[in-house]
Amino acid sequence: MDFAQRTIDLARRNVAEGGRPFATVIVKDGEVLAESPNKVAQTHDPTAHAEILAIRAACTALGTEHLTGTTIYVLAHPCPMCLGALYYCSPDEVVFLTTRDAYEPHYVDDRKYFELSTFYEEFGKDWDERRLPMRYEPRDAAVEVYRAWQERNGGHRRQPGNPAPDDRS
Repeated sequence: MDFAQRTIDLARRNVAEGGRPFATVIVKDGEVLAESPNKVAQTHDPTAHAEILAIRAACTALGTEHLTGTTIYVLAHPCPMCLGALYYCSPDEVVFLTTRDAYEPHYVDDRKYFELSTFYEEFGKDWDERRLPMRYEPRDAAVEVYRAWQERNGGHRRQPGNPAPDDRS
């Protein structure tokens, strides 16, 4: 099966039905595990990106928060939110089928604090230098929540069963 073409067809169908031009197909062992188009327009949910919805469905199907052993096909290079989710779920590979530069003459999705052309730069800034107004209000009780989590997990800081980061020592 041509999973890249399936991703394109899913996105094309979503556009024909009034949705946005994005789709994701998650493959494990040569079979489609989960797939979704972007459903932001249909649901009025700004987090209903294709990657997020497909990741949720795949993790539910597998009963885990990890997608090791999968390949994830996405129509376009992932936005920062989806890129973070992709890193977090740890697939073996992400295949994107077009770049922002290629589709930008046909589609743009800028927001008040979000412009694809500059958004990745925002991540490199300190929290108090970003366009999105943020305020740090330290509370010792907030750290206590993490101490309680660590105690509950036998003194471990990492979630048991998480794929380990690469050894870079």
